[in-house]
Amino acid sequence: MRPQDYPPQEPVSAVATPYRDACMMNSFGVPFSDFQYGSDPYQSIAIYSPAKPDGRLFAFIHGGGWVSGYKEWMSFMAPAFTAVGITFASIGYRLAPKYVFPAAYDDCAAAVQYLWKNAASFGADPKRLAVGGHSAGGHYGSLLAVKRDWQAKLGLPIDVIKICLPISGVFRFGTGSGLPARPRFLGPEDSSAETPASPVLNIQGAPPPFFIAHGDRDFPHLMTQGAEMETALHNAGGEVSRLVMTDRDHFTASLAGGEVDGPWVPQARTWLQRL
Repeated sequence: MRPQDYPPQEPVSAVATPYRDACMMNSFGVPFSDFQYGSDPYQSIAIYSPAKPDGRLFAFIHGGGWVSGYKEWMSFMAPAFTAVGITFASIGYRLAPKYVFPAAYDDCAAAVQYLWKNAASFGADPKRLAVGGHSAGGHYGSLLAVKRDWQAKLGLPIDVIKICLPISGVFRFGTGSGLPARPRFLGPEDSSAETPASPVLNIQGAPPPFFIAHGDRDFPHLMTQGAEMETALHNAGGEVSRLVMTDRDHFTASLAGGEVDGPWVPQARTWLQRL
């Protein structure tokens, strides 16, 4: 789909506009197949198939402050993974402020269910699924990875997500989060959504392996949250590593996701060799 084919969404902020433009430019011409897992246009997945799929499947969730963004933004990442046999999927989801938590979180869970059920049809193995995301997408992916109360309802194994790879993810809301404002996807002030939406506060049992990444010039609260999440995962018995990318901000950290010789892709591909 094209941005103009979707319902209207919030415009990106001025600071994020160059990032949006870079995503669209770097993603131009990357071929994919479009699949719907729900009736809303945003409930869709782009599948990027390698010439010789080896069964591994890496699903990524775009950012955009929970209020903007398209799955097509992440097309620029796909070639770095399809080149080594990994099927790449970019997940779309409904956006705030029209849809508030847990609507988009549930969307991402439904997308994982779709991928698990249909993996074989595009050359992937449902038992070899990793999930990642940038910013808001890193939040949703991480929350799915640490929680253990959604898989059975969707007919999925408890360990359906084998590895989680968030970039500049958000791991805490509310008191102590450092966020400059309450994100609108949490809904009204009296909704008490901060705790159930916070991955660092919802680690249920031993988590899957986590490869956390952010820039050394990222938003300060996200750097602090990344370190907090690393400690929490370690304390829960999980395997975790955190990459701080030199001279990268919140947006160039995401763009590293498409740089074959950059700071993130080689390490991410090493983690995905475990699948």
